[in-house]
Amino acid sequence: MPSFDIVSEFDKHEASNAVDQANREIQSRFDFKGVTASLELNGDTVQLEAEVDFQLTQMLDVLRNRLIARGIDARCMDPQAPELSGVRARQQIILKQGLEQKEAKDIVKRIKDSKLKVQAQIQGDKVRVTGKKRDDLQQVMALLRGEGGPDLALQFDNFRD
Repeated sequence: MPSFDIVSEFDKHEASNAVDQANREIQSRFDFKGVTASLELNGDTVQLEAEVDFQLTQMLDVLRNRLIARGIDARCMDPQAPELSGVRARQQIILKQGLEQKEAKDIVKRIKDSKLKVQAQIQGDKVRVTGKKRDDLQQVMALLRGEGGPDLALQFDNFRD
């Protein structure tokens, strides 16, 4: 039976490259001249640091554009509230990887509500979809990518015929 997996992942090496590119762009931008601003990747979190919170929003836009240019879906970013302390402003951006249980249940519910002849089951941090026809599986992909789909960075892996 044809099947595929629905996952939410990103390439960590590409994320590292995107952060490096964003750092270089910020160092060369005119509105950041004479300002100490930096982005640092630690595991799955990006630490933004600047002098004021307005600069943090500018840095976040630069990072988002760099991630998109490197092929990483920007919806994997989970910006936390900025921390303002005196002369420094900091913000953490968590790069989410894997589907949480609540998100996986929502995906399975959307698939079942579509009345397509497929079965969806949660397997850890991914959802496996199986069906008799390849066309039904492609309709599930279109459903999740479309406007009615969840607001998550989803990839479809392990497609087997």
